[in-house]
Amino acid sequence: MLRKVAMMRRMLHVKGDVMCTVLLLVLLCVLLYAQQVLLSSGWDRTTWRLEIQGSTSSSRTLLGADGKTGTATGARAGQEAQAVGPPVDPQLPACKPQSKSKAPKSKSKSHVKPNQTSKGKSKGKVKGSRKNVAPTKPASNPLPTLPPFDFEGYLREKDNRKFQLLIDQPEKCSIEGGEEGERSSTTAPYMLIAVKSVAADFDKRQVVRRTWGKEGLFQNGVSIRTVFLLGVPRNRSALPLWDRLLAYESDTFKDVLLWDFEDTFFNLTLKETHFLEWVNTSCPDVRFIFKGDADVYVNIENILEMLRGQKADEDLFVGDIIFHAKPIRRRSSKYYVPEFMYGAGLYPSYAGGGGFVMSGHTARRLSSACQQVDLFPIDDVFLGMCLQQIGVKPSRHEGFRTFGIPRPSAAPHLQTFDPCFYRELMVVHSLTVPQIWLMWNLLHDPKLSCHNRNSPTLWPFKWKGRGGGTTGPPGDTGEEEADYGEKRVFVTH
Repeated sequence: MLRKVAMMRRMLHVKGDVMCTVLLLVLLCVLLYAQQVLLSSGWDRTTWRLEIQGSTSSSRTLLGADGKTGTATGARAGQEAQAVGPPVDPQLPACKPQSKSKAPKSKSKSHVKPNQTSKGKSKGKVKGSRKNVAPTKPASNPLPTLPPFDFEGYLREKDNRKFQLLIDQPEKCSIEGGEEGERSSTTAPYMLIAVKSVAADFDKRQVVRRTWGKEGLFQNGVSIRTVFLLGVPRNRSALPLWDRLLAYESDTFKDVLLWDFEDTFFNLTLKETHFLEWVNTSCPDVRFIFKGDADVYVNIENILEMLRGQKADEDLFVGDIIFHAKPIRRRSSKYYVPEFMYGAGLYPSYAGGGGFVMSGHTARRLSSACQQVDLFPIDDVFLGMCLQQIGVKPSRHEGFRTFGIPRPSAAPHLQTFDPCFYRELMVVHSLTVPQIWLMWNLLHDPKLSCHNRNSPTLWPFKWKGRGGGTTGPPGDTGEEEADYGEKRVFVTH
């Protein structure tokens, strides 16, 4: 009897273990089935991750601080706990959600984020992982660069070349009392300075007004007047109340000319034609005109000395002339022109738009010629076409540096921003507002001393050839054409 009882107990004990095992297996199956249901229904948008690090770790190591780097962070916490003993910080790291697409990662410390700071050996691992990270590359090849301008639309609208003058200065070329202040008659200015600008560049216009574009009487009593050429801003929201600004500016300085066309790069040709028309109607008796950009430095005194003895009723066009230039067919270029817009292989000779000088007689002839030439989106080249139309060859002068200052190969460390060097030039392009202000004050400082100063170039000009010789005056066919075609290195200020 006792034997049967012992046997029954033994069997019940075995059956109890089996039952517990079966029950645990059933619970595990239920959990796995529930997980599959949640995965299929999309409820795992934010799942939580729990990892056990071992029985000897503190409770702080049971939770990963980050879904992506929970294993590495947990291992780091375990190391800290073993180093300092029982946990004393009541603040546990927060659990963070993990996306379903991320599989659990191993306990390799190389998965620590680069911006995490870990202690001991893990810090070195982070640096090593940074070196192995490949630079980000685009997923696909970039699309080809599109033309920066709708040339076909430009050709369709090229006959629309008359725009209203919104702000005028009808009295700009009327000077009471004459140039010397002795007569009471009204005369035209000796020189008119025309500066291309945009509405937002108020600071550039101000520095021109206070430096080289200042109006008044100069050498030998010659008078100078200044105007700024503007169009309507394309992005009007970038400059709120732009029209009010220009209205106040015009009332204050009396030097703003504003036309009703969009002030864009390819509309500078319209600015050219409208200015020449304005000269022909509102300033027909002006003797000479300097036209340039607002980011140039101009030695007006040198230009006046250069013009001494020149006849205003003859053709004159002087600047940094570009010969044998080819149209740019690269679409990424600012000056890209397709073949259907201009099919010839070379442009006519033209002046760099940074600044040039022409006589009033030439300006009036250009005004008529530019009405007969089809509009071209690059204003400098368009003006060269107009010069070709009237048979005037532009003259190149070395004092006009509309592409900057070349650094001599024999003195690569020459300081080109030197007032004594600028003192001998006419026009230098690509200067900032502070640089223009600084150079003006340096050149007009009575303490300035320049040794071995030569007088500014007088007519006729002498051109330096490659062999050190000289060629004829501007307008002659000589070495200046071939010389300019070479690639030159310019200093960027």
